[in-house]
Amino acid sequence: MGRTGSCYDNARMESLFTMLRKELIYKLLMYRMTYEEVRARVFEWIEGYYNLRRRHTSNEGHMPPLVKRKLSQRKKAA
Repeated sequence: MGRTGSCYDNARMESLFTMLRKELIYKLLMYRMTYEEVRARVFEWIEGYYNLRRRHTSNEGHMPPLVKRKLSQRKKAA
């Protein structure tokens, strides 16, 4: 996240937080979970789903971020 008052820097992070809330947080029964359980579920969502499998319309080909990064690294290496 960028500095205070910089809406262009923060737009992507705000989008991530909105998706996180809609797709995960609001579906959890958090009153039955410990802090560590919620933290682990958020980590799993970000690292296992958001970065590896979720399609992103901001990327060409609608690829997940890590897939796009690996593809661009292969292109640079070739």
